[in-house]
Amino acid sequence: MASQGPREDEIGPGWTIGTLFGLAVLAVAWAPFWGMEHISFSALWGNVDDSNTSYILWNLRIPRVLMSFLAGAALATSGMVFQAMFRNPLATPFTLGVSSGASLGAVLCYHCGWSFALLGVSGVSVCAFIGAVFSIVLVYALTSASRQGSSTATMLLAGVAISFFFSSLILFLQYMSDPTKSFQMLRWVMGGLQNIVGFSDVLNVFAFVTSGCLIVWYLLLDLNLLSTGEDFAFSRGVNVNQVKVLLFFSVSLMVGAVVAICGPIGFVGLMAPHICRLLIGADHRRLYPATLLFGGAMLVVCDTISRTLLAPTELPVGILTALVGGPFFLGLLLARRRDLGTV
Repeated sequence: MASQGPREDEIGPGWTIGTLFGLAVLAVAWAPFWGMEHISFSALWGNVDDSNTSYILWNLRIPRVLMSFLAGAALATSGMVFQAMFRNPLATPFTLGVSSGASLGAVLCYHCGWSFALLGVSGVSVCAFIGAVFSIVLVYALTSASRQGSSTATMLLAGVAISFFFSSLILFLQYMSDPTKSFQMLRWVMGGLQNIVGFSDVLNVFAFVTSGCLIVWYLLLDLNLLSTGEDFAFSRGVNVNQVKVLLFFSVSLMVGAVVAICGPIGFVGLMAPHICRLLIGADHRRLYPATLLFGGAMLVVCDTISRTLLAPTELPVGILTALVGGPFFLGLLLARRRDLGTV
């Protein structure tokens, strides 16, 4: 009987991941048919009286749901990685200033009135991605130039400092712009998926998310060791600096691509990893697929609620996730007030 214990332990996480997979599939399959107006399943094959219904389903609803799943999965995965790297339960995908850099790029595009497209991607998204990449490179350069080297503490402090600096520049540009441009800036930094039309943006983001997630999957064992401490990981043969740089750039670029298209959608990267850690444990070999599935399904559900809650108007999904994430953050802060330095 004693030999059956490990088998039961293995079955538990498997059932949990399977349940999350089923819920994720259900959310993605159900969400396109709900909105300001319900769309019947027959619209998938064009069997409706109004041709606009099929157009709305295939060019607006389905691409938006797929984008929301990709964005949620990417943000949740990056949150899990940063919490392990920094050994800090409050670390988020935006800790290193990626969101602020992307927002600054988009706001600068609005302020200067640039209107262009590159390979089917809007100028605002292009500028936002350039801003995210600039922020990533700047954080890494400042960390490398530090006397302490590329330590996670130095990287975290550099990211926070750059995030605050870029946020102040965003406020300055908003103040210096006319009311119309200022409103466009404000609307963009709220985060949302209302501009997703067709599958081009989905395919662009899919390339970044897939590559980033594959790199994280390849380094899961190293991530497990990193979460216990850099010295311990080094003693077990992990090339700590190389793994940190690879995770930092791959995850940050993944987040940068998502933010460039969807704007800054906060708290998904904070909530999803912690909820899944409670469900399945801290082993990243199990936590990673659970977090990816839960984060994607979570943002799909939040986006569906945001576009139906105040119909016919639409609530930006970034506001909804912040409304949910704020109390969650406070609860997490109070629950871990004695050991904020551990995951």
